[in-house]
Amino acid sequence: MGQSGRSRHQKRARAQAQLRNLEAYAAQPHSFVFARGRAGRGVRQLSLDLRRVMEPLTATRLQIRKKNTLKDCVAVAGPLGVTHFLILSKTETNIYFKLMRLPGGPTLTFRIDKYTLVRDVISSLRRHRMHEQQFAHPPLLVLNSFGPHGMHVKLMATMFQNLFPSINVHKVNLNTIKRCLLINYNPDSQELDFRHYSIKVVPVGASRGMKKLLQEKFPNMSRLQDISELLATGAGLSESEAEPDGEHNITELPQAVAGRGNMRAQQSAVRLTEIGPRLTLQLIKIQEGVGEGNVLFHSFVHKTEEELQAILAAKEEKLRLKAQRQARQAQDVQRKREQREVHKKKSLAGMKRARAGADGDSDAEDPGVPPETEGAGQREDDDDEAEYFRQAVGEEPDEDMFPKAAKRRRPAGPVSKKQQGREQRPGQGTDYRPSKAKGRPQQGQAKLGRRGAAWDRRRGQARPPRKAV
Repeated sequence: MGQSGRSRHQKRARAQAQLRNLEAYAAQPHSFVFARGRAGRGVRQLSLDLRRVMEPLTATRLQIRKKNTLKDCVAVAGPLGVTHFLILSKTETNIYFKLMRLPGGPTLTFRIDKYTLVRDVISSLRRHRMHEQQFAHPPLLVLNSFGPHGMHVKLMATMFQNLFPSINVHKVNLNTIKRCLLINYNPDSQELDFRHYSIKVVPVGASRGMKKLLQEKFPNMSRLQDISELLATGAGLSESEAEPDGEHNITELPQAVAGRGNMRAQQSAVRLTEIGPRLTLQLIKIQEGVGEGNVLFHSFVHKTEEELQAILAAKEEKLRLKAQRQARQAQDVQRKREQREVHKKKSLAGMKRARAGADGDSDAEDPGVPPETEGAGQREDDDDEAEYFRQAVGEEPDEDMFPKAAKRRRPAGPVSKKQQGREQRPGQGTDYRPSKAKGRPQQGQAKLGRRGAAWDRRRGQARPPRKAV
């Protein structure tokens, strides 16, 4: 059995062909067509019709949100290889069409005086020819009357030519040309006529009956006795089915074209059927950048050379001031960074000196609190608690309450009024609570509460008599 599948050389050739096709496709111009702002239903439908004109080298499912700005679209267009923007917008008085070249401009702004949608153009025709195969290839661009009428007219022609890929007349395949885009310039009114047509090629030199036989839809011959009647006289056919052909549309085909009877080196007629949309444009201004920059041309505002020089000088001064501000900001940022570094070094040096002065050696380990000092501290705490109990209650604590505290005797002598009041307070009622001592921690207050409860339990017993000293 033979080897199944493709060989190694066939796979390599196929991969190389695909790579060449991708490179050729990436080298062709691509576009975004969308509407901005509150354009309305008609303008948005016009933008969709313009997408059909620019197919297949455009984003057919492009969606622009209200929060998206022009900078967002430009940022996305770079990685996708988009070279042109076609933007429609609407104001209270007019509808505008902007043609932008990416990434550096220029920008052409047109005013749309009249427009007709695709559905309106098709509804006005008796028969129309429009199918999906026509949009598999870009249209053929035809520019008319773009002569030596000024640099702005030449720039317009160049912009429209760069919208579509160039055609090599020696290698072009006629089967890929199914549509035609005609842009006509009127130098008197300075308006552009934008028209979109479908191309059909039919053979000439045959009778109407023969042409009907060559079509896909076969004619009705129920009233005829023989087929010769159809070929000779064209009986049963209306006059509207035969379109007038002449020298203006008859040519000799250099290669075979898809269609019955369109053979090489034979006479055929090229017929155009409008499929829309229609636009009547007028150039308003040309800007240097993408949506901004110097105005290179304006249809209504004309400035002298002195005014242009003044505007240019003002712009240069503005750019110079902006550069100065940026340089000053950079210097301030550098100065603050250096100040932070100096302050950090000083802080670390001060911390080292403080540690060395306190311990003698900053690297030595802290030995902690000695045990005798810790015991003395506990005895001092017990003495403080015992003293606080005497001041709050007015009597000496029991021996088992503070075993480690040294018992202190109250000095003999007259009792002050303050001490008398303290002795009388515990007998005023069960709701009496001693006032909080200033500076005492919460832990001492909690201990006092427990000892106070123990004292309340012993209040009912008789107090032992004091011993005379």
